[in-house]
Amino acid sequence: MKKVFLVVTALISLFLNSYAQKNNIDKVAAVVGNNIVLLSDLNQQYTQYLYQGNQPNPNIKCMILQQTLTQKLLKQQAEIDSVMVEDNQVDDEVNRRMRSMTQRAGGQERLEQFLNKSLLQYKDEMRPSIKDELIAQKMQSKITEHINVTPMEVEKYFKSLGDSLPEFNTEIEVGEVVLNPKLTKAEKERFHDKIEALRLRIKGGEDFGALAKAYSEDPGSVSDGGDLGFFDRSMMAKEFTAWAFKLKAGEMSPVFETEFGYHILQVIERRGEQVHARHILIMPKSTPASLDRTKLHADSIYNNIIANKLSFAAAANLYSDNKETKYNGGMMLNAENVQSRTTFIPVEKLEPAVFLVVDTMKVGGVSKPELFTGADGKQGYRILYLKSKIPPHKANLAQDFPKIKEAAQSDKTNRTLSEWFEKRRESTFIKIDDEFQDCDQLKIWTKKNTETK
Repeated sequence: MKKVFLVVTALISLFLNSYAQKNNIDKVAAVVGNNIVLLSDLNQQYTQYLYQGNQPNPNIKCMILQQTLTQKLLKQQAEIDSVMVEDNQVDDEVNRRMRSMTQRAGGQERLEQFLNKSLLQYKDEMRPSIKDELIAQKMQSKITEHINVTPMEVEKYFKSLGDSLPEFNTEIEVGEVVLNPKLTKAEKERFHDKIEALRLRIKGGEDFGALAKAYSEDPGSVSDGGDLGFFDRSMMAKEFTAWAFKLKAGEMSPVFETEFGYHILQVIERRGEQVHARHILIMPKSTPASLDRTKLHADSIYNNIIANKLSFAAAANLYSDNKETKYNGGMMLNAENVQSRTTFIPVEKLEPAVFLVVDTMKVGGVSKPELFTGADGKQGYRILYLKSKIPPHKANLAQDFPKIKEAAQSDKTNRTLSEWFEKRRESTFIKIDDEFQDCDQLKIWTKKNTETK
C-alpha cells in the first residue's frame, strides 16, 4: 500500500507541475481526491469578502480554503451517490447573489468598476464554484437528513451540560393586527399629478437625472439620479418589469403604479435579458382623513375582539396588512431564529414601541389601537396581543424542551458530520500548497493519510 501511495503522489505532483506550466498566471492551491482548488478561485471569494465591507485579513483565506476543502470532499461523495442540482437552481442562486452585490454597489457600473470586469464575465466565473457549493449543501443535507433525537437523548444532552446550563431572559409571545391607511382615488390623485407633472417636464426637455435627484423618493437610487443599473426580470416588481422590457432605449414610460408608489422610468440600454434603466418614484402618503378612517376600523376590530365576537387570530387573518404575521394568527416570529418558526421572543429583541405597550399588559390582554410608524416610514394603527410570558430563568426541561431539543439535535448533527469528515480525510488524498502551511485551520487536513498495512 505504501508503494501505491507513493506512485499516486508522484502522478499528482507531475499533474500539478504540468498544470502550473500551462497556466502560469494561476496555480493549484490544493488537491482533494480528483478535485483541484485554484488560487484564483480563493482570491475571487476573498474579493467578495472585501466587497461586503470587511477589513483585509490574510487569515480569511485560510478559512475560505478550509470551507472549499470541505465542499470538495462533499462534492466527491456526491458524485459517487449521484447527488446533483438542476441548472435552474444554480442560475437562481447566481442571480440572487448578483442582485445583492449590485444593490450593495449602488448599480451595475460601480460593481463592474470594483471587480474590473463585466458582470456577465464575473457570473460565468462564479457559476462553477456556486454549483459546487449547492451540491455540497445537498450532500450534507443527505448525510444528516435522518438525524433526529429522542426525548431520552434530549434529557441525556441536558444532563451533560451540568453547571453550564444557559440562562434565559424574559420571553414573550406577542401577536399583532396591522392596519395601513387606504387612500381614496381622490386622495391618491395629487401624488399621481405630481409625478405626471415631472414626466411632462422631462418631455419638455428637462434632465431626467436632475429631476430624479430633486424629487424621487427612492432612497436607493435618488443620489444617482434614479439610475438602477442593469437588472433582469426577476429583480423588480412585475409592473416595473413589464414597462422596462417593453420600452426601447431612450423611451420613457407613462406614470404607472406598483406596491411602492407611482413611477416613471426611462430605459437607457438593453443587453440581452438585462435592462439598464432609471426611474422616479413618488410614494403616496397617508392623509389625516385616511388615518381617521383607519382608526375607526381598528376600534371596530378591537371592540369585536374584546366582546369575544372575533378571536385575535381570526382578526389578524381577516384584516391585518402585515403579510408576514397575518397567516400565523398574527403572531410575530423570533427574527433571530426564523427557521425554527418559534414565536417566543426575548424582550430585549422586541421593537421598543412594542415593548412599551406589552410591558404593562397582562397575559391574554389586547391593547387598544395605537398609531405607529413602520420601518418604511409609513403610519398605521396596530393592535397587540400578549399571548404568554416566561420570566427569566435557568434552562429546564419543563419550560425549555423545544430549545434544548434543538440544541441536542444540532450537537448530534455536528458530531455526525465531524465523524463523516474524519473518515473521508483519512481515506482521501489531500495536498495543500506550501503557501498555506501556516494556517492553523488546515493542520487537520495536512496530517498524513492513515496507511493500511
